[in-house]
Amino acid sequence: MGGQTNPMANAFARRLRKDMTGAERALWGELRDLRQQGYHFRRQVPIERYIVDFACLSQRLIIEVDGVQHMATEHQKRDGNRDARLHSKGFNVLRFSNSDVLDSCESVMFEILVALGAAGRN
Repeated sequence: MGGQTNPMANAFARRLRKDMTGAERALWGELRDLRQQGYHFRRQVPIERYIVDFACLSQRLIIEVDGVQHMATEHQKRDGNRDARLHSKGFNVLRFSNSDVLDSCESVMFEILVALGAAGRN
């Protein structure tokens, strides 16, 4: 996946899976349904030195659901660096805000399907 297994990262990822936000829970329900189309998503996945919200490893697709704190310049810079690092490892990273997921989940799912190359398969 992305190097050696880090027990601390795995324990933190387990805790994050238990403490998902409402937007993460809503999106997780939708992503799980994509298994019927052959796309297996995992949640709170350690990759490199990061823990990503959702990943479809076979398609090298990462989905991040961001709260309002990610709007701050400091967070945007950090997110940009993180995304660049993940891109350099062959991952495509999609970012959505909590409100995007909660208010426009259908549009979010359409973007995800496009990224998976599956938009025409529905």
